[in-house]
Amino acid sequence: MKRKKRKSRDVEKAYPISQFVAKLRRLADAIENDRPFRIQIAGQRVAIPPHATISVEHECEDGAEEVEFQVKWRNR
Repeated sequence: MKRKKRKSRDVEKAYPISQFVAKLRRLADAIENDRPFRIQIAGQRVAIPPHATISVEHECEDGAEEVEFQVKWRNR
């Protein structure tokens, strides 16, 4: 069965600290146990496979700083 191609989207969603921490803990557990991680972001379900690449990005611009934890993969 062929997967449906997803439409392009760029969504940023803010969460209360307690929810963010819970999501990070679930992600860490999935990574440690080589399992997929499933999350719903702004109404869309996303499944992150265990083979995903994880990186940390730091940006400084105009007196503001940002750290992003990025998880990237290609659908097979």
